[in-house]
Parts: sequence; structure tokens; C-alpha cells
Amino acid sequence: MEHRHGDAAKGTGLLSRIERALGTGTAAYLPGAGWIRLTLPLDDGGPAPVTVDVVADTARAPQGIVYLLPGGGLNFAADFFTPGGPGGPGGHHLAHTLRRRGFLVVGVTPREDAAAAADITADRGMEAYRRDLSGVVRALDSLLELPYTYAGHSAGALLALDAASHDTCPRLRRVVALDTTGPYTGELAERAAATRDAYATQLAQGVTTVDPGLAAVVAKAVADPDGVSAAPWPPDPSLRFTHAGLAHFALVRTASLPGPANWIYVRGHAAGSHAFGSSPAEDRFTLAHTPLPVWHAATSALGSGLVPTALMRDLAAVWAGDGELYAIAWDRIRAEVAWVNTELGRGDHPRGAELIRKGGNDRVSFGVVPGYGHGDAVWGSRAAADVWSRF
Repeated sequence: MEHRHGDAAKGTGLLSRIERALGTGTAAYLPGAGWIRLTLPLDDGGPAPVTVDVVADTARAPQGIVYLLPGGGLNFAADFFTPGGPGGPGGHHLAHTLRRRGFLVVGVTPREDAAAAADITADRGMEAYRRDLSGVVRALDSLLELPYTYAGHSAGALLALDAASHDTCPRLRRVVALDTTGPYTGELAERAAATRDAYATQLAQGVTTVDPGLAAVVAKAVADPDGVSAAPWPPDPSLRFTHAGLAHFALVRTASLPGPANWIYVRGHAAGSHAFGSSPAEDRFTLAHTPLPVWHAATSALGSGLVPTALMRDLAAVWAGDGELYAIAWDRIRAEVAWVNTELGRGDHPRGAELIRKGGNDRVSFGVVPGYGHGDAVWGSRAAADVWSRF
């Protein structure tokens, strides 16, 4: 028992040093079995803080750092530290998997998670995200001088690649891009340009946030599955989905939903099926990899859940290959890159990886996980074996 207390003290000591290096804020410490977590909203005078989560192993010193960058509208806890995620309540989520591999895990949650809609301005695009991340990386690199990796999911994966294109530190060793795209080619590039223009128009009209709305849909499906939603039922628009039917339809058939950016999914956020019955109550649906309670646990961990319109505009510019409004300098990415997409999520679109190789970096891999949706890559019950083993 004394040994365990000693290990915990070592973990706390490391995190205390990190807390001081990052700056001021009200820190919270959460001890676990063999690990300890620091959550620190950084008080830098902004309308809402960047929140840094650090998960350290209490039995051994880290051999490197991995910066985990969540997808749009998500935060570290929802995307990478989901209670009841892969493996159940034991916590076999991506953060702990990487900790067990010898990494100090550092999650960087964007300001929007802690912000009110009125606080999210038109300047919250990719450059602002990259600037916030850079401040955290510089502080920890000065303190620890360990090799590090950028790893992101969805929008966070493009941020990881963008950050790597600007980072000349020799300790940056690797980038992990999990289910993301950019740039497209041909007709899809033209569609991306139209999406970029749609978001630019929204910004010009003063619309600075996008609310995906999935958290509320999932919450109603769990609390009142048979209740009647407000969403029209496609076979007969005079009728309405049940709450459970709507949630499953939105998850497995995301690409068929209205909205300027849902087309980027080959099929959906989740693998599964949805078959219409003779009435909404008779619809039949199932999820293949991620149970609905896990989706609920993840979305319940969100703060605002909002995505800045400026970020969506910049992402769409990258998808379109827009060299003017926003672009990633693919030829400046010198670190090793492991890019893993899902078949039903962002699909087999390797153009970004090809451009990195074309720039002279041959340490690039690209693969597609069959039968998985976009969120299954982080929350699926077999994600550790089917997805995370690839990086």
C-alpha cells in the first residue's frame, strides 16, 4: 500500500509542475487506479478558457507526450475519456490506451466548450485553434523536453496536421489523423467550395456558431425512446420520428440529413442499420459498434457543444483545396504521419496523405477501417483492436 501511495505522489508531483508551467487557473485533480488526471481551464483573460487535461501514469515516468485534439463541438472528455466507452466502465478509452503505451496524455479542449454563444466571435477559425494549441505545447516542451505527437479526431485531426506544418521543433515526431479529409478532388472539391461559401455567407450575416444538435437528440432517445420527436418521418412527412428512431437515423444515415456539411460522411457517424416500418413506432434500427448509452455518455460530457462558423468555413476551405482562404502546407509536414479513416465515416480519400508524400515525406501511411462509422473510431467496443492498433 505504501508503494501505491508513493506512485500516486510521483504522479501528482509531475502534474503539479505542469500546472505551474501552464499558468493560472483553477485546477482539479482526479486520481484513478494507476493514473491521475489534472484538469486546468487556463485563465488568460479570454471570454472562455482553453482547458487542458493531463493524464499521467503513477507507476512510471512518461517517455513522450501525445496531444489529443477533439473533433468539432467535442471536448477531451467526450472524445477520448468517455465513461462506459470501449471496454466498459473500466476506462479502456483512447487516453488510457496511450497512457499505457508510455505517453503523458495532454488533451486540449477549445475555448468554445466553455463559452456562451455570444462569446464565440468571427475570428475563431483554424488559426486561432492552432495558436491556442501552440501556447500549451511551448509551455510543456520547455518544462519536459520530451518527444511529442499530435493526434486528433475529425476536425482535431486537421488541426494536428496544420499544427505539424508550422512546428519546426525536432521533438515533434508523429502525427495521428483519425477520420478526417482534405483536400477532395473533382466534384467533391466543388461541393466543398460551395460549403465554404455557405459558411462565409453565414459569417457575413453575423452567424458565428453552428449547433450540431446531436447531444439533445441522443438525450431524448435515452430518456423517452418511444416519445414523438419534432422531426418529419421520411416515408410520410405528416408523421414524426420517435426519439429513438430519430437518434438512430441521424447516427447511421448522417449523410442524408440536411445541412451544409453532412455530405462529407460516406454514410454516418455510426455503423448500423435503420429500416422504416409501416409507422414510426415500427421502425427497426441497430448500432453495430457503439451502443447508444456510450453515445449518451460522450455527448453528456460536452459543454456548449457549439462549433464556430469560422472554423467550419476554414475546414471547408481545406476540403476544397482553397489556397487562399485557408490551406494546410502539406509539403511542410516533416513528422511521421499515420492517417486512419473509416469506411462509413470520412471514407477512402487519401489526397492529403498523397500531398504530404509529394512534398518529400515518405513516412506517411493511410488506411481505411472497414465497417466503421465516424464516431465508432473512438467509441466502438472493438476500436482498440480494429482502429487504435493501426497507430
